[in-house]
Amino acid sequence: MANEKTHTEQHEFKAEVKQLLNILVHSLYTHKEIFLRELISNASDALDKLRFESNRGTKIVDNELPLEIAISLDNKNNTITIEDTGIGLTRDELIANIGTIAKSGSADFIKQLAENKQSADNIIGKFGVGFYSVFMVASEVEIISKSFKEDSAAIHWKSDGLGSYEIEELEDAKKRGTKIIIHLKEEEKEFTEKYRIESTIKKHSNFINFPIKVENEQINKVSAIWREPKTSVTKEQYNEFYKFLTYDNDEPLDIIHRSVDAPIQFNTLLFIPSRNMDMFGFNREDYGLDLYVRRVLIQHQNKELLPEYLSFIKGVVDSEDLPLNISRETLQENIIFTKISQSVTAQVLSHLDKMAKDEKEKFGKFWKEHNRIFKLGYSDYANREKYAELLRFNSSECKETTDFTSLAEYAERMKKDQKEIYYISGTNRASVEVNPHLEIFKNKGIEVLYLFDPLDEFALNSLMKYKDYEMKSVDQADLSNLDKFENIEKNEEKAEELSKDDSLHFDSLMSKIKEILGDRVKEVRISKRLQDSPACLVNPDGSMSATMQKIMQTMSKDSSIPQKILEVNRDHNLMRNLLKVYKSNPTDEYITNVAEQLYESSLLMEGYLTDPHKLVNRINDLLNKSSDWYTKLKDM
Repeated sequence: MANEKTHTEQHEFKAEVKQLLNILVHSLYTHKEIFLRELISNASDALDKLRFESNRGTKIVDNELPLEIAISLDNKNNTITIEDTGIGLTRDELIANIGTIAKSGSADFIKQLAENKQSADNIIGKFGVGFYSVFMVASEVEIISKSFKEDSAAIHWKSDGLGSYEIEELEDAKKRGTKIIIHLKEEEKEFTEKYRIESTIKKHSNFINFPIKVENEQINKVSAIWREPKTSVTKEQYNEFYKFLTYDNDEPLDIIHRSVDAPIQFNTLLFIPSRNMDMFGFNREDYGLDLYVRRVLIQHQNKELLPEYLSFIKGVVDSEDLPLNISRETLQENIIFTKISQSVTAQVLSHLDKMAKDEKEKFGKFWKEHNRIFKLGYSDYANREKYAELLRFNSSECKETTDFTSLAEYAERMKKDQKEIYYISGTNRASVEVNPHLEIFKNKGIEVLYLFDPLDEFALNSLMKYKDYEMKSVDQADLSNLDKFENIEKNEEKAEELSKDDSLHFDSLMSKIKEILGDRVKEVRISKRLQDSPACLVNPDGSMSATMQKIMQTMSKDSSIPQKILEVNRDHNLMRNLLKVYKSNPTDEYITNVAEQLYESSLLMEGYLTDPHKLVNRINDLLNKSSDWYTKLKDM
């Protein structure tokens, strides 16, 4: 050292301190680079304290010094020097703050750790020992510090972290602040490389409110704009920060910038990306907000600040009040963090609700890109009402597949005395609109939501109700509830009523069809829902919808065909002709072929037919015979 020293004092640590240091260095921290974050955070705190003293008019020595943190690297001597121009420390302050582990609390800490048999994470927050993470990489550490107070001597502190430290005053003058000289272990030489220090600063300390210079080059050039008033931040600054945060070349779709002062103080800057950044589902775990405490990154991609269904949100949360453990890597489970998480979730949902009302075109873009992730919110019972208002679906009232409606808009269009919101599932709009279950709803002019995504039905089933209206799949609807609604007038002629004799024969025909199909169907009955189709399969009362049934079967790897009810349309021309055949010859093979065809066609519509060979062969046979009939008629 170039400075002249006075008498050196040797301080011995108690025996248990060695054990404590061993825990701190080897058990508490996951990544060795954390030591740099801790020392920079301490330097930033010292600069903040000096600024506070200056603002209240305190006289400060070396007042002309710029407020900054400087890091120099010496590859030859294997050292790192971190220097700040902050408030500095007196001899007593140095012992009290840097020497915290020498206090009796260290023994209490080890005792608690042993008695509770738990990780240090739960109790280490009570001890201010973050500085000692430096001994993960250092064989020896020196501190030279001079207080901002007049007539304060510079103090030299040195320790190898093994059991003692030396402290002494320096006679030579030194500028205000603190210099830490880290003598690295031989195996930690990588930390003398500039790129290694730069990358660590950018990762953990990029938004410290003072310049951080490495070899005279400032590293932290991106400002913490989330701590600035919203009115003072330009669109260009938001876009620049978003691209820095996400590496996305596109501008964000929207920005949420909030500052909360009470009861908990924190800032949020959140972005809604303009496109789905996980289109193919390969990066499902690549989400979470960056959590800062006073501009220092505590956790990258924290997954607890927002529920998974809002994981498309990118951004940062910066807390002033959040208590942390000493490593700053694991958050203590506490009510403050929970309240921050609840508040951030509420901010996002409220913002989306406002966007849906005031900027429908923008909300449409959001829904197109992020709806699949958002629908996962069906399990967020705490925010069920807000979630329900933001759901969107295609419906029978929409003109195009790309159009959508909200539950609120559906409710406004409901018929008088309608008590249920109806929906139907399918792969696309074309397949849904030919589904036989939809026919009675079309005839009654009742709107039906079209669900093209399996998650849609999960969402509606979890809600169960929207306001006072129950959610009902069309294949679960109680048709007696539809009797009160008038049919829409049609031009087609109605089928003639069957005579009493024909009605009896039709009942016998249905028994014949049940005999042909056997246990494959629960029963065969006359349908009240069919208008244009000859037959369809219906779930027994009380069972889940066909779509949910298939999802559950897929999850349990069950490929069996469930036993359902076959409903037939007594007024359909096919059934009337089949009745004539039956009356002529109840054992005619044509009846068997039609019964099988109706059943397998219905299975195909429901998505249960796994082997279409019989159906195709039967169709080909019927086409072949009908072609003969047709040509004979043409020749007549």
